[in-house]
Amino acid sequence: MPQRQKEKKASFTKKELSVKILELFNNYPSKSFNYKQIAKRLEIKDEGPKKLINTVLYELAEKGNLKEIYTGKFSLKASGATLIGTVNMNSAGFAYIESEAIADPVYVSEQNLNHALNGDTVKVFMHAHRKKGNMEGEVVEIIERARKSFVGIIELSKNFAFLTPSDRLMPYDLFIPLKDLHGAVNGQKAIAQITEWPMNAKNPIGEIVEVLGFPGENEVEMHAILAEYELPYQFPEEVEAEADRIKEAITPEDYKERRDFRNITTFTIDPADAKDFDDALSFRKLDNGKFEVGVHIADVTHYVYPKTNLYNEALERATSVYLVDRVVPMLPERLSNEICSLRPDEEKLCFSAVFELDEKASLLNEWFGRTVIRSNRRFTYEEAQKVIETGEGDLK
Repeated sequence: MPQRQKEKKASFTKKELSVKILELFNNYPSKSFNYKQIAKRLEIKDEGPKKLINTVLYELAEKGNLKEIYTGKFSLKASGATLIGTVNMNSAGFAYIESEAIADPVYVSEQNLNHALNGDTVKVFMHAHRKKGNMEGEVVEIIERARKSFVGIIELSKNFAFLTPSDRLMPYDLFIPLKDLHGAVNGQKAIAQITEWPMNAKNPIGEIVEVLGFPGENEVEMHAILAEYELPYQFPEEVEAEADRIKEAITPEDYKERRDFRNITTFTIDPADAKDFDDALSFRKLDNGKFEVGVHIADVTHYVYPKTNLYNEALERATSVYLVDRVVPMLPERLSNEICSLRPDEEKLCFSAVFELDEKASLLNEWFGRTVIRSNRRFTYEEAQKVIETGEGDLK
């Protein structure tokens, strides 16, 4: 006789259970359920998870998603539930709302977006599943705008102007009153900010906050890219002032708490046009015949402390951004191009990973910690490649 398969038991975390219950109610918006009925539909048989269902039901009722029609029996509140999520706009005009509260996104038609734009945080009222596919809903509140300014081309007429956004996920032109053009002329690229958007108006109303210039010019296009992706190309004055106050000198205490690599062959390898050098390599042959390789990264933490203006600005930027002809740095030039740049013949503070290898490059030992280094040479990629290919170089 064939062996009977073991019965599978449904097991959910509290969060997963909340999602499943909400989906069940939205699939059957006109029905009501108690915890036993829900447990049966979700194939939950253990008493522990069954009790958890009851807890989740009351929590969803407190949030306004469900209503208790009588003791222990729940239905969707006002024949629908609300959730908070993020707008993921489609270029065709409709959108999906992504939310941690549900497994699948909620479809919202263009007419039901109610002025919500891509990336906005919104509250959505869900009425039912579509005949095919995702649940369907309507935006009932815009909680937070993802952005208020847009880059585009000015189209000027006799009595008014429009800015046509370059962002393909922004489906509306911005109406610009002539008094708010601020010097922009027809055909120019500019940055406009939404000032108001009446519910009965199809297009948002805005004003020009910066004129970039005519399309095709290098500086215009670079500034357009920076504005389009909201990349800050200037630091606030208080951040620059804080960076200017940092002392570059290395103290005797700094030397004491760090491993000294100043007399070990060290070099950087970067593009020919690089302006900052934040990593370096060191190399030497040990007395035991093995090899030591060090990987050194500029120790920014020695100069930038939590809860300072510098720290908060770096946290907001997250990383440096490299464009074709410029860099949008994470830190002001005082740090990125000077104090924390591992320039040749300058002592610098680093975090380092140091490895001992045999002649086959097998790892024998490793060490991680704070160091002080002195780079002997700056190599470009081309120079380093030439050394690799010819075996000839000027460092020993």
